Amino acid sequence: MNATTAVDRDLTDMMSAVFARYREQHPPEKVATWDDELWSALTDLGLTRLTGSEATGGSGAGWTEAAELLRAAATHGVRIPLAEHDLLACRLLDDAGLPVDDERRTVCVLDRTGTAHGVPWAEEADRVVTVWRADASYLVADVATAELRITGGVNTAGEPRDTVAADLAQLAGIAVPDNAIEQLWLRGALARGLQVCAALDRILELSVTHASERVQFGRPLAKFQVVQTLVADIAAQASLARAAAEAALAAAVRTDWRGPELDFLVAVSRSCAGHAASVVVRNAHQVHGAMGTTLEHRLHEFTGAALAWRSEFGSVGSWDDKLTAAALAAGRDGLWPLITA
Repeated sequence: MNATTAVDRDLTDMMSAVFARYREQHPPEKVATWDDELWSALTDLGLTRLTGSEATGGSGAGWTEAAELLRAAATHGVRIPLAEHDLLACRLLDDAGLPVDDERRTVCVLDRTGTAHGVPWAEEADRVVTVWRADASYLVADVATAELRITGGVNTAGEPRDTVAADLAQLAGIAVPDNAIEQLWLRGALARGLQVCAALDRILELSVTHASERVQFGRPLAKFQVVQTLVADIAAQASLARAAAEAALAAAVRTDWRGPELDFLVAVSRSCAGHAASVVVRNAHQVHGAMGTTLEHRLHEFTGAALAWRSEFGSVGSWDDKLTAAALAAGRDGLWPLITA
């Protein structure tokens, strides 16, 4: 069952309409910035803290609604850190018992030198929820960006991915259990997987439309068997990735991120999405030909995003390694139950 079927139709239509209208009014280079006007509109609609508790100013929704919100933004090619702010940073503050307000946030995990690379949207945030290891525990602090050293950068899709540095000796944080950080990683990984799936579905839509409308040698591209095969492979790979992501999402919602099978299911979803992206992107650009590589065509907005997102919160290889380790640990007698459970 599609994990988003439980979401109110009026809510999903409203989400889609907001992002569709914004994208129509803004060029591609604009949609990869933390737009104040859009953020304010989303805040007024209760979407920037969609899953936050109502007691702290959130909307009290769940991950099924959040997944639909991520899908709507990705489908319309709008890049804005809804996952980083709500699902990661603000949730971690809740876990640590720290106050949450409407300031714009992202999250990072510092290494032993006090540095984090590839931090989403740090330079444009008001605060960075910062995690680091001290002795035997993780510490969390809500730090103003002015107190951090931030060097701007971008990922291959042009989204802000910055380097954050801090003096660990000057930071004071609240201790959180290790599983809070493990859940932070899993939530980020699943969020990216859901975004990849939305991008793949949009690529499929663009490919079907192009193959149906583009005429070569007197007939539509869709009439050529080789094009039919390319599009069929796109559809199959996108469907596989979506099914794996929805299985992981359903387990996360059912167990409130505490299920023993969740690590495995997230790994499956990320592995499927990562490998699917390779096939989908390659085939889509073959279907579109040279037209698909131009800045004027929207295909690159989604192919670039899919390839960038699949490498965040764990590479494809790292998720494949997790699956291999899980299969070896299950052994001959436990492998089938591991897959079917």
